[in-house]
Amino acid sequence: MRLFDPHIHMTSRTTDDYAAMRAAGVRALVEPSFWLGQPRTSVGSFVDYFDALIGWEPFRAAQFGISHHCAVALNPKEANDPRCREVLDLLPRYLVKDRVVAVGEIGYDSMTPEEDTAFAAQLALAVRHDLPVLVHTPHRDKASGTRRTLDVVRESGIAPERVVVDHLNELTVAAVLDAGCWAGFSVYPQTKMDEHRMVTLLREYGLERILVNSAADWGRSDPLKTRATADTMLASGFTTADVERVMWHNPVAFYGQSGRLDLTGPAPDIGESHEGNSIERGPRPAARTAAG
Repeated sequence: MRLFDPHIHMTSRTTDDYAAMRAAGVRALVEPSFWLGQPRTSVGSFVDYFDALIGWEPFRAAQFGISHHCAVALNPKEANDPRCREVLDLLPRYLVKDRVVAVGEIGYDSMTPEEDTAFAAQLALAVRHDLPVLVHTPHRDKASGTRRTLDVVRESGIAPERVVVDHLNELTVAAVLDAGCWAGFSVYPQTKMDEHRMVTLLREYGLERILVNSAADWGRSDPLKTRATADTMLASGFTTADVERVMWHNPVAFYGQSGRLDLTGPAPDIGESHEGNSIERGPRPAARTAAG
């Protein structure tokens, strides 16, 4: 069973997670930019973070046979910090990179004027760079935040089919689908959806324009929730083709709009450890000949 996690923060996960995801069927993922858990204090820290998303994490994922792409953005929470506003000027440098398949996460955290400005500016960047968009909906007052999100998306002029509005629930999904956007669901212990509620929504709303992700990060989360949802779908009477549509073909269709999705896929290549390290630190040196 092929799985594609369209929203997961592997920067905060271990190589054991990559190994478990591979064993569970995950073959591709997208890692959106997010708040790391404490405030960044300068634009330079975003440079280092974005460089890791387009360099180190794809390399790390490739050693487990997983294709890694990312989305870059000034996330909603840090849009409120004046020290971070220059990130908006930095983004065009990264939005042209090969493995950047979307602008995101953008949207709302506390629905402040500063978030309004950053949201609108990054939607404009997405239009300019012909990229799809991943939108974060607020954890508090989600219904009104989702309505406001859809208003801003509409005002931006971006085609709705190029937008996924994420972290949805039973109260917000209908409005997003009615607006022509993709509906994203985070199956995340305790604070968001679970796999059983997700399957109920799939029965009610169908399989079109639905993305299911784990959103696994630093918090109490589970990078195997895409597999748990797939298994629950099968146990509930969905076919294998249904599961593959939701868990593979839908994210491929959405992020494929970037023109940069490369799913030829690296073969797993953990290699031998080097001086006790459990993961290679870079390309292997050329093999020595018998004479060398």
